[in-house]
Amino acid sequence: MSNTVYSINGPVVTVKETKDFSMMEMVYVGNKRLIGEVISITDAFTTIQVYEVTTGLQPGEPVYSTGSPMCATLGPGILSNIFDGIERPLKQLEQMSGAFIGKGCNVDALDDEKLWDVKITVKKGDALSGGQIYGTTQETPLIEHRFLVPPSLSGEVVDTAENGKYKLSDCIVKLKDKKGAIHELTLCQKWPIRIPRPVDNRLPIAMPLITGQRVIDTLFPIAKGGTAAVPGGFGTGKTMTQHQLAKWCDADLIVYIGCGERGNEMTQVLEEFSELIDPKSGKALTDRTVLIANTSNMPVAAREASIYTGITLAEYYRDMGYHVAIMADSTSRWAEALREISGRLEEMPAEEGFPAYLPSRLSEFYERAGFMETLSGNDGSVSIIGAVSPQGSDFSEPVTQNTKRFVRCFWALDKSLAYARHYPAINWTSSYSEYIDDLSKWYKENIDPTFLRKRQELSSILQEESKLMEIVKLIGSDVLPDDQKLVIETARVIRVGFLQQNAYHKDDTYVPLQKQLKMMEVILHLYNRSKEIVATGLPLSSILQTGLFEKVSKMKYDIPNDQPELFDEYMADIDKQLSEVH
Repeated sequence: MSNTVYSINGPVVTVKETKDFSMMEMVYVGNKRLIGEVISITDAFTTIQVYEVTTGLQPGEPVYSTGSPMCATLGPGILSNIFDGIERPLKQLEQMSGAFIGKGCNVDALDDEKLWDVKITVKKGDALSGGQIYGTTQETPLIEHRFLVPPSLSGEVVDTAENGKYKLSDCIVKLKDKKGAIHELTLCQKWPIRIPRPVDNRLPIAMPLITGQRVIDTLFPIAKGGTAAVPGGFGTGKTMTQHQLAKWCDADLIVYIGCGERGNEMTQVLEEFSELIDPKSGKALTDRTVLIANTSNMPVAAREASIYTGITLAEYYRDMGYHVAIMADSTSRWAEALREISGRLEEMPAEEGFPAYLPSRLSEFYERAGFMETLSGNDGSVSIIGAVSPQGSDFSEPVTQNTKRFVRCFWALDKSLAYARHYPAINWTSSYSEYIDDLSKWYKENIDPTFLRKRQELSSILQEESKLMEIVKLIGSDVLPDDQKLVIETARVIRVGFLQQNAYHKDDTYVPLQKQLKMMEVILHLYNRSKEIVATGLPLSSILQTGLFEKVSKMKYDIPNDQPELFDEYMADIDKQLSEVH
């Protein structure tokens, strides 16, 4: 007896009285063969969430079993591509159905006609185990694609093809397992998106993910293999911050997931990324980027899947030994998709209507980050940076609060900073990073032993200023003694000259760590020398008249990234002018 649709409720479809399906199995629904996934099974009903629009679907239409879970196709051709939430290439979908995705468009995730120039790295008689590399091809000018033995497979190489050009489905290595069965290894493999790919070992976190953004690298660093949340209300610059990180962070690859974002915003991302030049290599940035676009008008269930598709692609490249950074924009829209499907399933709602399993789903996602020793013996990492869009900038809502439990880096975007054109609008009093201790050894050995101490001094001045501003709001700044006025003046230099960064300025859009250190040294030198003078009883106004504070605020523009020696001139100028005051 064939299985047929019994009821339809938006993306949720049920099939009555069947034992033919298993949990999390991928199925095809209806005459148009819409892609779906089994999410609940009872004696009476099997419930399926459909990843496409169900308009026009009718009860009585057939449902086909595939016998396998929802999988991502992994192989060369992923990079530079733009996929939807279930890894269908959008360019091919456009050719088939125009600007809007048609129903039942079944397209291969990767182009099976394209020939890849393959170099085989194993020979007959070699023993191979899961995760080891058996061949390579140059996927893009920046990234070498390494073919990996599927994790569950091991055995002896009994035959290999010659080096040359092959399609994705061509067999290039034959492997004989312990039972004597022969397995053909091609250029691609499939992996279930909801299951993390296995690794040999989770390594301790010890290296920062350098972004070139001063407020992040100096005050609130994220580690390679770390997790960060970027919460902020509408218009605070979440997407802009993630664009900057995608452009400049020192990961080998970027996976950008536009999850439920506005269509015009995703268009801007796609257009910007296609024009951008990778600063490290001079090649196109798209050569090391994967984009997953699931806009707010696309089917809601596919939004829920897009996060898992993205992280599976990231883990695949991590297993080759690359450092991958994921930008998820935004996990709030993903949580809203969970809430909508949960509502249609008539599950008991928890706080603000979100399902009770929201925290466990968030933790499943963020726990797939990490710095790993892969099955092939290489080191690789996945770092996750998730944007959160709390309604009305209310950080006490469930998605922000639960995300906070599972990430160790919190970059709180502030509406008032954004409206004052202070970008990135990361609030230095409510943000934090728990990676400082893990990274301290790296900073000491690779940048400067005093880096963290100076960072701490900078933070202390900013904390002191926020306390003083409470007094200033009540009774004005005139009543403060000069040493406290100096703290406020120095904090202004830190805010404007150090924390604020111009994404459109050639020297300020990305700042190397050595320059960040020099900038901190100049600001602290000015503060400490001024403090000595104020302590002798000279008025602060005589120091302010020198114009040094304004000059130091503008050094980020005046000193190019490749001329750090100019900072010594600034130091000498501060000493000279202050000695004249003294």
